Amino acid sequence: MIETQDLCKNFKDKKRGLVKAVDNVSLRCQPGQIYGLLGANGAGKTTTLRMLATILTPTSGSAKVAGFDVVAQPQNVRHSVGFLSTATALYGRLSALEMVQYFGRLHGLDEGTLAQRIGEIFTRLEMNEFRDRRCEKLSTGMKQKVSIARTLVHDPPVMIFDEPTMGLDVMTARTIVAFIRECRQRGKTVIFSSHVMSEVEKLCDHIGIIHNGKILTEGTLDQLRQRYAMTDLEDIFVHVVGDGR
Repeated sequence: MIETQDLCKNFKDKKRGLVKAVDNVSLRCQPGQIYGLLGANGAGKTTTLRMLATILTPTSGSAKVAGFDVVAQPQNVRHSVGFLSTATALYGRLSALEMVQYFGRLHGLDEGTLAQRIGEIFTRLEMNEFRDRRCEKLSTGMKQKVSIARTLVHDPPVMIFDEPTMGLDVMTARTIVAFIRECRQRGKTVIFSSHVMSEVEKLCDHIGIIHNGKILTEGTLDQLRQRYAMTDLEDIFVHVVGDGR
């Protein structure tokens, strides 16, 4: 499970002074559920997810991932999490296979288990045709598949996806969306950030609309439709963000 309470992250900017990138965010995501964090660029989505993945340290508040505190038990959190974003870099001189093997070994997988996991993942994501190609020679879609494979090679119970389909072609994006759905079916706890309304509508069991670092409203899609007397998620989003509530 993922659970945050009054989570905050502040940055100091020479021009703007103190910037509250994440401002008292409280949310909960259960196993077998996809929580969608919906917001425009700069809303605080990535900063929130990076704190959950222990990449950033919270300024205040608390967060637990798979029962572990992100500040007090960061190693346990990292072992329990797969974190994927379009900004995730790959080492160009390694092949797709070598890249995934490297991360599997970092997580302590024995060679037999690692080989089995790689076989399953490469088949599911249709990666075998480029498994021995160096990452610097791969297309954007292929690179994202390698990033997915390295993210889940250790089979973590919690998956964090930060704008995972940004800049991808339609077919690769569909593959990734289908994979996220499979994660839910396998009982994983999934948090998914996006600014693409259609993806959030298709995927998410629970939606939180974030703006200026604050979650302004949250609920299931049906709950949001009833609350604002609107059927279209884009209309709901514009209404909530425009009103600041």
